[in-house]
Amino acid sequence: MGPTITAVETVTFEYPADHVTPNPLGTGLQYQPGARTDLTTHAIRIETDAGVTGEYVGGTAPGMAQVRSSAGTLLGRDALERERIWDVLKRTLRKFDGTGIGPIDIALWDLAGKHHGAPVHELLGTYRTRLPAYVSTHAGSEDGGLDTPTAYADFAADVRDRGFPAYKLHTWRGFEEVDIEREIETVRAVAERVGDEMDLMHDPVCEYETYGDALAVGRELDRGGYYWYEDPYRDGSKSQHAHRRLADRLDTPLLLTEQTRWLEPHADAIANDATDFVRADPDLDGGITGAMKIAHVAEGFGLDVEYHLASPASRHCMAATRNTNYYELGLVAPECPTPHSEPPVYDSYTDTLDAAEDGRYPVPDGDGLGVTYDWEYIRDTATASTRVEK
Repeated sequence: MGPTITAVETVTFEYPADHVTPNPLGTGLQYQPGARTDLTTHAIRIETDAGVTGEYVGGTAPGMAQVRSSAGTLLGRDALERERIWDVLKRTLRKFDGTGIGPIDIALWDLAGKHHGAPVHELLGTYRTRLPAYVSTHAGSEDGGLDTPTAYADFAADVRDRGFPAYKLHTWRGFEEVDIEREIETVRAVAERVGDEMDLMHDPVCEYETYGDALAVGRELDRGGYYWYEDPYRDGSKSQHAHRRLADRLDTPLLLTEQTRWLEPHADAIANDATDFVRADPDLDGGITGAMKIAHVAEGFGLDVEYHLASPASRHCMAATRNTNYYELGLVAPECPTPHSEPPVYDSYTDTLDAAEDGRYPVPDGDGLGVTYDWEYIRDTATASTRVEK
C-alpha cells in the first residue's frame, strides 16, 4: 500500500507574457514586439498521509474544470495506483474530452518520483538524457515581428547559428482570409535560406480554408524537402479520409492528432493511414500515462511520436521514448525567447532559447518532475482556487 491521497488543491492564476497579443479573431496568440498580455494557467497539488506531495503547473480551463469535478474521487486512493486512477478518470470523464486527466496524472507521477527518490524518466525507463530540439515559432502578425517571408527566414538563420537542428513555422492565423501565396512564399524563403542545414516543419494550425489550399502549400513543402506538414486545414484535423487522400498526393509526411483526444482515436488515425507522425501531449492526452500509451501504439505501427510543446512532463516523456525525434521548443520568436506557456514559477528550470546547448536540452534529474514551483507567486496571482480533503 502506497501513500493515501488526503487532499487535492487547484489554483488558477495569471502571469504576464511579453511580445505576444491575441490575434485579430481571438483564436490564439501572435508575436507582436512590445506588446504584453496576461495569460492564465493552472496548478495542482495532491497531498498524502505520508507527507509526500505531487505538483504540476499547466493544463487548460476545460481540463481544470474536469479536475475540480473529479477531485473527490481521488480521496482515500493509493497515490501509486496511477493506472487504476487513470482508468477510473477515463470512465468518469467519458462524455467529455478527458483533458482533466492530464494534470492529475502528471502530479501523481511527480509524487511517485518523490516517493521513490527518482526522476520520472527513470521510473518510465530512460532512453536518452539530452533532447534535440526544433525551434517552434509564434504565429506572425501584420505589423512588425514575423510579418514577412524574409522575417521567418531571418529567424531560421539565427537559430541555426545557435546550433538548433530544426525549425517549425507557425505562420499567420486568426485573420478573416488566408493569403495562400504568402504562405507559399514563406515556406519557400525558409527552405532556400536554411533547408540544406536544418530539418524544417510547417504547421498552419488548421487555418487553410480548403483542401485545395492545403494541397498547394503541401506541394511547395515537397519542393523544399520539409520534414513534416502539420494540421493543414479547417476540418480541425478530424477527417482521416481527407488526410489520407492528401498524404497520397504529397511526398512530405503529415503530422496529425494534436487535435485528437483519447487513446483510441489516435490508434484509429494510425491504422487508417491518416498520419505519418503521431502527436501526443501529456497535458491534453491523459498525462504522462496517456502520452506513453500513444507512444507505444505508434511504436507498434513503426511510427514516431512527437510530444507537443515544451514542459517538464514532455522532457520526461521524450527521455523515455525511443521512437521520437525532436523536442518542441515553443512557442518563441526573435524578441520572445521564452515559450509563452512558461510562467515565472520555476526555480532553475527554463525552456528559453539560451538554455539549450548545441540545440539540445537536458532532462531534469531531480526526484519526480525535478522542478520546484513558487507557490507564493501562484497563490498571490490566483483568480480561483479549490481544495477538497478527506
